[in-house]
Amino acid sequence: MSKNFYITTTLPYANGTPHVGHTMEFIRADIIARYKRQLGDKVLFNTGMDEHGQKIAEKAEELGKSPQEYVDQIANEWKDFCKRINMSYDSFSRTTSSQHKKVAAKLWEKCLENGYIYKKDYQSKYCVGCELEKQDSDLQDGVCPDHPNRALELIDEENYFFAFSRFQKELLALYEKENHVVPEFRLNEIKGFVDAGLHDFSISRLKEKMPWGVPVPGDDEHVMYVWFDALANYISCLGWGTHDDTLFKSYWDDATTVQFCGKDNLRQQSAIWQGMLLAAGIKTTDTIFVEGHITSGGVKMSKSIGNVVDPSLYLDTYGTDAVRYYIARHLHNVQDADWTKESFHEAYMANLVNGIGNLTNRILQMASSYGVSLEGEPHIHLEQNLLESYDFNGEMNAIFKIIGEMDQFITDEAPFKKVKTDPDAAAEDVRYLLEKLWEVTMRIAPIMPETYGKMRVALEENKKPETPLFPRIELGA
Repeated sequence: MSKNFYITTTLPYANGTPHVGHTMEFIRADIIARYKRQLGDKVLFNTGMDEHGQKIAEKAEELGKSPQEYVDQIANEWKDFCKRINMSYDSFSRTTSSQHKKVAAKLWEKCLENGYIYKKDYQSKYCVGCELEKQDSDLQDGVCPDHPNRALELIDEENYFFAFSRFQKELLALYEKENHVVPEFRLNEIKGFVDAGLHDFSISRLKEKMPWGVPVPGDDEHVMYVWFDALANYISCLGWGTHDDTLFKSYWDDATTVQFCGKDNLRQQSAIWQGMLLAAGIKTTDTIFVEGHITSGGVKMSKSIGNVVDPSLYLDTYGTDAVRYYIARHLHNVQDADWTKESFHEAYMANLVNGIGNLTNRILQMASSYGVSLEGEPHIHLEQNLLESYDFNGEMNAIFKIIGEMDQFITDEAPFKKVKTDPDAAAEDVRYLLEKLWEVTMRIAPIMPETYGKMRVALEENKKPETPLFPRIELGA
């Protein structure tokens, strides 16, 4: 029986180009979306762009464009990137869309109506780079550790506030639900944050100081704080609060909902957003999968050091599926993971060129030569897949364990020799290998969709692919 499944990435901020962290989050979310569709579930996969806030206004001014012109350009660039990594999204949310603005306003009104928004004068330190307020405990030597070259802004004005502090008990109860925050050590981290006590936070800015934002309903002097506006995208794309909320009922109320995010988004996704949902009387997210960051050579990536990984270079040189493979198998599921050009190339040559590529050619060459082919489509128990628990590394290792066993089977049984003395036995060996190759083909489908397509055609035609699945490449090519 098919189930409804909603999955979303966070929305990248529209002030830069895609980096390797975005690539990892997007590809992993796409793998789960494709896997669920493969099972027969009805899936809605959301991604998009976060397009309001001070950083966007500053960047647009720097380029001599209006903020809307700038975000329109950036959104097209991100859509092109999503296409390059073969991302099968169903919804590309933009926080400047008319529907999103209406839903964000409706969410504000609902939280206000339920008594969770109020107005007061306040003073705060604010990092424009993070678009977040900063407590003294968040700072190192008086500056934001993530944006040390940018001076903090001191805000002294009347703003609207969200009564976040009132949700401590409800959030802690929410965290007791199975798999609400994955992995467990991130769950413990957010539990510790909430258990230490929550503070109400500002959710508006004076329009005269920061006009690029969604207007606060009923108050022309204020616009919404970018985080309140942006988080609403997860339900605005489903039409919550509009005249047609069919998608929302199907893919939120009556669905399993999953949020992918990086560890720097832990508080926003698993505490702030859940608090906003509770304030509006909306079902909370079922599972929040939190990923680590990517280092290079064991060091945090930095332009000044010159160790930044540009995903476009790898996509151009090795192809989309090679990048998807490396992210799924060689970057740790949840801890920080390392990526270097040497490690990527070694994995590509050993496991794709000399692994699955070479094995596919050998088996199909024998099959066509011996007159053996698949009889129907062998049944594969996909629901036993390790992707059910978001174990990308484990699933890929399981697939390549099968590939290794097939290679060993060919070595041990030597059907290429056996065919000369016992052709029937050789044919049985090759038929077994074809069935195992079919299993590999089906299991890599959500992870490496282009390779899956080529392998499936090759199996159906019962001949090796006309061009190598993965061509040999020299390091530094």
